[in-house]
Amino acid sequence: MTEAAFLVLTALVDEPRHGYGIVREVEKLSTGRVRLKVGTLYGVLDRLAADELVTLDREEVQQGRLRRYYRLTDSGATALEAEAVRLAENVRSATDRLSARHRRAITAGGAA
Repeated sequence: MTEAAFLVLTALVDEPRHGYGIVREVEKLSTGRVRLKVGTLYGVLDRLAADELVTLDREEVQQGRLRRYYRLTDSGATALEAEAVRLAENVRSATDRLSARHRRAITAGGAA
């Protein structure tokens, strides 16, 4: 799962959102590190919808423009949870190895 897909799914956990709302939430979740462009967002949403991880919740017209709201499906929540577990395991492995490296450097009296 790409980082963009992971963040889009995460943005939809608590409520349905329209495109711009997803973009803002992804930026917030990533503390400004990820700024999705509209074309990228809709490409990700199309793939997630094709995989039945998100679905169209509703459409509303606001200020003369159509807003499509997307929501996370149960399959999407399951996929997001599995990816979160996978990422956490990777972080744990990297952290454990870095800690061991640091301990070896201290024991050897050298720099890591």
